[in-house]
Amino acid sequence: MIDQPASPQTRDAAPLRYLALGDSYTIGEGIDETGRWPVQLARALRNDGIALADPLVVAATGWTTDELDAAIDAAQPPTTFDLVSLLIGVNNQYRGRSVEEFLAQFGSLLARATGYAGGRAGRVLALAIPDWGVTPFAIQSGRDRDAIARDLDAFNAAAADACAARGIAFVDIAPVSRERGGELEMLADDGLHPSAAMYAQWARLALPVARRLLSAHG
Repeated sequence: MIDQPASPQTRDAAPLRYLALGDSYTIGEGIDETGRWPVQLARALRNDGIALADPLVVAATGWTTDELDAAIDAAQPPTTFDLVSLLIGVNNQYRGRSVEEFLAQFGSLLARATGYAGGRAGRVLALAIPDWGVTPFAIQSGRDRDAIARDLDAFNAAAADACAARGIAFVDIAPVSRERGGELEMLADDGLHPSAAMYAQWARLALPVARRLLSAHG
């Protein structure tokens, strides 16, 4: 699925371009598109005086790493972008796929993201996978919540290492997802996906990182 960005309200006639890649956590399953974390991030950056357009989004609920890769091929986003974000992997874990498979495919997606950023790894940021095991959906499902947490810790550790090896920023939103992800106001109506209020927490953590990346030369 590819969503075209809304017309940004910026002071710059040619705003910076932003590509957001991911799954339900990027598309904002169950909430209005204005509440998506990449949209909130772009809005916060504009408030800081950085003329960044709302993101072009390539994301859909349920996508795994390989499905996102195929969807990028199908969407054929225009090149290049000034900022690229990536949040993917929860559906790999949910379907019981291995960390090793995730790491190989995640690395390929990091390479693609860097390509869309004009070869600039310093214009790419990745977010950690949140812990859905704290949600009412997980509790009602009867799945082992400790096992979910262990799995996601392993996935996120692999993602963080892959980002570090490539000079890509990694924003760890997993702790706030565990601390507050079970609160009703932090959840969409399905009791699984985040609300705009939770996405605001993620955007808050990503904001200083994105500001630094966009302020750097090259």
